[in-house]
Amino acid sequence: MPPAYVKPYVKRQKNDATDAEAICEAVTRPNMRFAPTKTVEQQSCLMLHRARHLLIRQQTAVINTGSGTRALIAPIMAYVKSRLRGRPSFNRRI
Repeated sequence: MPPAYVKPYVKRQKNDATDAEAICEAVTRPNMRFAPTKTVEQQSCLMLHRARHLLIRQQTAVINTGSGTRALIAPIMAYVKSRLRGRPSFNRRI
């Protein structure tokens, strides 16, 4: 049963006891509509979509972390490079 159908029957603040009471009240109503149960195939498809969404979010977070780190370090590296440019130890190849 969708939570939006039960919400009108909640009388007090939200906790498990009042939620259970509201569900019992909503179920006894003759015109109450119920959400259909998902099949195993539908649940497995939803699980794959959630896993893919999680991987994409994690990938985006890693990419953004790298971009942010480069944005912070680039000006520092440019400054260090400009300071060391005229020194003989910097120009020497190892």
